Amino acid sequence: MAKVKCLNPIANVGLDLFNNNYEMTEDYDAADAVLVRSADMHSLELHDNLKCIARAGAGVNNIPVDECAKKGIVVFNTPGANANGVKELVIAGMLLASRDIIGSNKWVAENASDENIAKTAEKAKKNFAGTELAGKKLGVIGLGAIGGPVANAATHLGMEVYGFDPYLSTKGAWNLSRSVKHINTIEEICSMCDYITIHVPLLDSTKGMISRELINSMKDGVIVLNYARDVLVDEEAMKEALESGKVRKYMTDFANPLSVTMKNAVITTHIGASTEESEDNCAVMAVNEIMDFVENGNVRNSVNYPNCDMGICSKAGRLTIMHKNIPNMVSQFTSVLSGDNINISEMTDKSKGDFAYCILDLDTPVSKEAVDELSQIDGVIKVRVVK
Repeated sequence: MAKVKCLNPIANVGLDLFNNNYEMTEDYDAADAVLVRSADMHSLELHDNLKCIARAGAGVNNIPVDECAKKGIVVFNTPGANANGVKELVIAGMLLASRDIIGSNKWVAENASDENIAKTAEKAKKNFAGTELAGKKLGVIGLGAIGGPVANAATHLGMEVYGFDPYLSTKGAWNLSRSVKHINTIEEICSMCDYITIHVPLLDSTKGMISRELINSMKDGVIVLNYARDVLVDEEAMKEALESGKVRKYMTDFANPLSVTMKNAVITTHIGASTEESEDNCAVMAVNEIMDFVENGNVRNSVNYPNCDMGICSKAGRLTIMHKNIPNMVSQFTSVLSGDNINISEMTDKSKGDFAYCILDLDTPVSKEAVDELSQIDGVIKVRVVK
């Protein structure tokens, strides 16, 4: 029986998918699998029996991903499960930035005791005049699970939409509206657009990508929306641009000691995925990823190991091997198994960066001796008998 530990509350619609082969536990050290949302795992020990961690969300900066890979622990996330929730918040952010809805609402609250407020409000409304989205140019940096739907939605609002994504997938391209114009450089998209929204993952290569130089190249009065990660933006430079008026509004979902001091910034409390629907979708996807890995050895939506899927095993045995991505590994696996008179009916081996993952379906169950011998091969991280 596989034991599952939840480090954060996870929607029951997901947890209810676990069958009688799974047991929820409060003991982290005994867990085969962990479900997590925002809990920081960097200080937790990665014990030997931990097989996988599923993050009910997209970002995995709260998980020691590289250390997990070294110990043969697969880390999953749930890309796209919260995409609609974030997309809708981005659209709301554009509306809040273009129309001073927040300022207007505050004025009403502050003048609630005015008996003539209807007339006074008519006089005050000129102070909260804004601009419309229709006809404006929107630049979308990153056209993936969130950026693509944002771009499509904006076309229906009458905006001219320009997209930049050098890594756009075939699926992403098919799902993108024909009205979205593809731009080849981030500099070009920033220099021509009235609104710029960022939808890229946090990587070493993307940290601080919205730099001082890039901000200075933007149109005067531009509106910047960042619902991806705060450190994608040089916020010192953004603060100066807001104070000078270079940037009209900065809309972000990440409160930090610097962002909360910015003039003309509208900051929310990381609510992008905080909808009932997003939390349910993330929970369902995360639980399905764990169950498919535990029961079948399949890897889907992993951030540290390659996606590798051989469906449900119909043979006598299934073996999985996590190993370093170095030459001559597969030949050593087949040599050990053939030496034990075990025939391989089907096999796949895929790599991702420094690590690789192998699934082998066998015509006979694998012996303990063969498993021990495989485990001793230099470069092998973890061997698991799935069936």
